[in-house]
Amino acid sequence: MLIRKPDRYRPSEITPSHFYHNRRRLLAGMLSMSAFALTNNATAATPLAASPSAYTLKSQNYEALAPKKKAQGHNNFYELSTGKSDPASNADWYKPEPWKVEVNGTVNKPRIFDVDDLAKLAPMEERIYRLRCVEAWSMVIPWIGFPLKALVNAVEPAAGCKYVSFITFNPETLFPDKANRSLPWPYIEALRLDEAINPLTLLVFGMYGERIPTQNGAPVRLMIPWKYGFKSGKAPVKIVFSAEQPTTTWNFIQPSEYGFYANVNPMADHPRWSQASERVIDDSLFPTRRPTEMFNGFADEVASLYAGMDLQKNF
Repeated sequence: MLIRKPDRYRPSEITPSHFYHNRRRLLAGMLSMSAFALTNNATAATPLAASPSAYTLKSQNYEALAPKKKAQGHNNFYELSTGKSDPASNADWYKPEPWKVEVNGTVNKPRIFDVDDLAKLAPMEERIYRLRCVEAWSMVIPWIGFPLKALVNAVEPAAGCKYVSFITFNPETLFPDKANRSLPWPYIEALRLDEAINPLTLLVFGMYGERIPTQNGAPVRLMIPWKYGFKSGKAPVKIVFSAEQPTTTWNFIQPSEYGFYANVNPMADHPRWSQASERVIDDSLFPTRRPTEMFNGFADEVASLYAGMDLQKNF
């Protein structure tokens, strides 16, 4: 494990862990676990309480949390355009409230969730996961949410169900005059059912102790820590269970570059980006690189899902 030397940081770049966790405990005492409390003007910077989780990166396995301004200002969300800073600049293009998520397909109890009701399915947890982009950069972020398994259990997959798709809103419908047309919309990603119910797979409602901002996928998104970031769909309006493997957006556009599984794998390079190492996003002028870990550091938890598979072919 690569550990940075302390003198590589400026003190202003790092929130001291004791301060950060004291703040979390204070917020937890001020707000009840069920206080998602979506109001008409609640978006970013609205506190969201959560309990620490055992399913999190241990502090010895990462160098520092990414600065919040970086995590909220450098990301991919093509519905809001293609530049890394575009999602933050264009965050007012859609309003994440009111918001409904339709869940149907091969299930016994299809439902349409208001996002307030969806947020009450399970207690909120804070988990520190490393977001690893297939473009070979990463940042460590404190996410808030609960296991996707709670939603899966609520709708009861029927016999023969094997996959779950996550379908984001269609920007050509929501803001036709501004929508970029670089991808066929709506954006679709999917998981096998056993991946979806893995305890690590998180349905996310917040980050850095606050409601998740629009540019990061408000009002709700996925976070699958052992996969490249494009697998973690943002702002879904439909979740569809199926018996057959669904078509996913990037795999449909360029199957030789983007596999269905998209597991973080330092031994399976993307044609344009070596996956052996990754650039750590922080405030420094000269970002460091760290060796990429198999399954993004969660090999013990998820390697068994792919036992017997050729991960060079099933990338």
